[in-house]
Amino acid sequence: MRPRRSILELFSTFLQFENDAARDWLSDARLRRSMQANLDCSAGFQGNQSEQIEPTETFWALYWHKLWQTKENPLASGHLAAYLQEVCYWSAQKLALNLSTRSSLADFFQIAIAKLDRVLAGFNPQHSSGLRSYASLAFSNVIKDTLRLRQEVDICTDWALLHKLSCKRFVESLQNFGFNATTIASYRLAWECFKLIHAPTDGKIRKLGKPDAATFAAIAQQYNRDRISTLDPSSPPTTPVLVEQWLISCGKAARSLLYPMLVSADASKSGQESGELLDDLEFTFQESSLMKVIAQEEEKNRDDQRSQLNAILLRSLVKLDLPSQRLLQLYYGQGLTQQDIAKQLDMKQYTVSRRLTSLRQGLLDTLGKWSQTTLHKSLDSNVVQTMSTILEDWLKVHYAHPDLPS
Repeated sequence: MRPRRSILELFSTFLQFENDAARDWLSDARLRRSMQANLDCSAGFQGNQSEQIEPTETFWALYWHKLWQTKENPLASGHLAAYLQEVCYWSAQKLALNLSTRSSLADFFQIAIAKLDRVLAGFNPQHSSGLRSYASLAFSNVIKDTLRLRQEVDICTDWALLHKLSCKRFVESLQNFGFNATTIASYRLAWECFKLIHAPTDGKIRKLGKPDAATFAAIAQQYNRDRISTLDPSSPPTTPVLVEQWLISCGKAARSLLYPMLVSADASKSGQESGELLDDLEFTFQESSLMKVIAQEEEKNRDDQRSQLNAILLRSLVKLDLPSQRLLQLYYGQGLTQQDIAKQLDMKQYTVSRRLTSLRQGLLDTLGKWSQTTLHKSLDSNVVQTMSTILEDWLKVHYAHPDLPS
């Protein structure tokens, strides 16, 4: 993938994929004109200043993010989507290399960039070192969340999915499938009757099978009883055959929402033997060498985060009482076992174990709060496990050389 150099290109071009790899950059004509106009305006303003300071990419990222938040410019989302192309690509590539799935790099990229609004909504300039750093983590989380959901969808039957869906997601799936409000109301009532009558008896909901004829008849009967009070009184009654058709359609809609089919931008046009969807886009190509600067900025961000983590943990250790600090020094610095520490400090081994666990948990809580505030990471089991490992390594290094910075 060629790096982009100019501010104009950064905020107006998009990756083109070929054979599951990024080939080149495509220029969006509207975004290019918009960005050029803003750059010209900025240049004119700078020309009237005694000290000229050219706005950086960080400035423009925050500028477009602010306009995206206030809805003042309909192109703000497009400019930010262009800006975050590399970040999204590297997040997708890292997971594609490390995870064994049927999805390709291009699939991962498309999954992540489709959730751009979710990423932008979670970004707070006051709590983050930059949009790029935040988006890198956010895109990774989006892909992981989608894969976890897809795994659940893969092992569930359509009937099980209908049981697992919340009412909000059920209605959303029907709206996404193109049903009108009247049809959705009827399908929703049938779905509620289905969940009431056709439930798993052995607790194994994922393999829930199709209702039999008697069950469809019971669902239809329940629907007809409830429709007068729930739907428009003039709504017609249903039949077991119709109920079956409705629920099959609902199952397809649910699976379509939870596991949408991805269409590559370089796929062939429908009904045509030649040509790709990308042929309809205007594009230009410009050589650039920005990746070195980007890599330096991202490395600086990582260094800043490491320094923050180090300072936070050091402050936490200083606040501990002397017996607690002594206990950590014996365990991590001298490598003594809990039994040896108990003998040296004249206490029970289980007391040493409880105190070590309590101290580690206190430091882990501090690390978790920092992770949520600075890195915007939700504390799921995987994140907590990773932080626990980081903390253990940090304590070993620190107490090996407690008078030196870690």
